[in-house]
Formats: sequence, C-alpha cells, structure tokens
Amino acid sequence: MRAKKAKHKGVKALIILFICLLAAAIAFGVTVGVDRYEKSAYPMKYSEYVERFSSEYGLDKYMVYAFIVTESGFDPESVSYLGARGLMQIMPDTFEWIRYRLGEENDPEMIYDKMFESKENIRYGCYLLSYLSEEFGGGLTEIAAAYHAGAGSVSSWLENPQYSENGRLTDIPNADTAHYADKIQNAYNVYCRLYGAK
Repeated sequence: MRAKKAKHKGVKALIILFICLLAAAIAFGVTVGVDRYEKSAYPMKYSEYVERFSSEYGLDKYMVYAFIVTESGFDPESVSYLGARGLMQIMPDTFEWIRYRLGEENDPEMIYDKMFESKENIRYGCYLLSYLSEEFGGGLTEIAAAYHAGAGSVSSWLENPQYSENGRLTDIPNADTAHYADKIQNAYNVYCRLYGAK
C-alpha cells in the first residue's frame, strides 16, 4: 500500500513539473512572439536618415520614429486625402515654409516631389519637429498637437486656462488632434520600451 502511495505521489509530482515547464515554455513563447510582433509593427526603418537628422536637429530619434509610424506606417509613397506626402506626411504649404526657412526656395532641384524621397522627407520632417519642439518647450503633447492642427491652434489653446496649465496642454479641444497626440505618445512609449536602454 505504501509503495502504491509513493508511486502515486511520484507520478503526481512529475505531472506538476511537466505542467510548470509547459506553462513556462508557453509564457516564453508568448513573450518572444509579442516582442517580434511589436518590433514588426514598430520598426526602425530608414535608421541612417533618422539617426542623422534627429541628431542634426537635436531630436529624440524615438520621437521621430513615432511620427513616421503614425503618419505613414513607413510607406514613402504615402499620400493623404489632403495631399500630404511621404514618410512624415509633409503638406504642400508646410513644404514651402520649410524650404524657405532652410534657404532652399531658389533651389530648382528642391521641388515638392522630393517629399517622396525618404532622405528629404525625413530631413524636412525633422526640421519641422525641431521648430515645434523649440516653439513649445519640448513637450511631446504640444509638438504632436501642433504637427496635426498647426502651431497657431496650439498657441491659442495654451493661452486658454480651460485647456492649459503652466505652459502645457491639459486638454485638447479638437477630438481628432487629441486622438492623434495620444497615438504619437503611445508609439513613442513603445519605441522607448522596445529599443531604449534596458
């Protein structure tokens, strides 16, 4: 009888051990799978240009990636229904303004079609982000809101205590812009978690 009980306990212990090992293997597989999925959804494409221009314009590269993945999903041929082009979805009037600011308005080579070229689109997009960062004190919510709705809109919201406090937006009255700012923040958080210093 004792031998049967001991054998039964041994089998039970093996079953428990097997279940624990199986659970650990599944958890590991899920973790690796989620990590792979997230890295495919939030890649670091065009890193040569992102690294170069984020450094040149004093930007956090993960912020730049957050804008690219949100704006175009890394499609350099992307065109919005409003006519914005390329990786960072530069609008025609924004292109003209950046071209002027960079002193390239008389360069016959620098035409709007260049916004389909990854290098030039990222260069112009990084310049715009740098300008907005300086304008709004580096706050990601304010930068994202201005990228979406324009610097003038954000400036007016910041002047209204209903939407701001201490130079920061506490509420964004435009629902589309609020949603966009949330998407940028979430993408930025994912990039920092996946690729930032461990």
